[in-house]
Amino acid sequence: MQFISPTKGPMDFDAMFAEIIAYVREVPEATYRVIVGTDSQLREETSFVTAVIVHRVGKGARYFYSREREVFGRSLRQRIFYEAARSLDVAGQLAARLAANGHADFDIEIHLDIGRHGETKNLIREVVGMVTGSGFDARIKPDSFGASKVADKYTK
Repeated sequence: MQFISPTKGPMDFDAMFAEIIAYVREVPEATYRVIVGTDSQLREETSFVTAVIVHRVGKGARYFYSREREVFGRSLRQRIFYEAARSLDVAGQLAARLAANGHADFDIEIHLDIGRHGETKNLIREVVGMVTGSGFDARIKPDSFGASKVADKYTK
């Protein structure tokens, strides 16, 4: 999976992870949140964007994103579950790398592009259960800015 840093350009997972660790080492005493969120946009093709955000609580953040395009269509339900699966895949890789590098204490949040209003409200229990059952914290709208703001910005 290829990631893009808005300031440093394209990079692979290893380079992205190195950037995350470098950011944490700048201010090691700070509190950090690691957030993964995916959003999609359906047009002639579907664009899926997964964002990885390292939030230095109260002092800014860095983010990276990966984009994938599909020409075949999925139903809304399939797209939401695929978004969650993409986020879980990246979060799993991050969790393993963080643990191997002495940062097992970092909690990873999965931000889901679903909420209590609109077409996705009936999917909340299932998708949140999928995420929490995988060992990650789940956030939904309006608290899921990783998906609904950061990833959404790059789906268009």
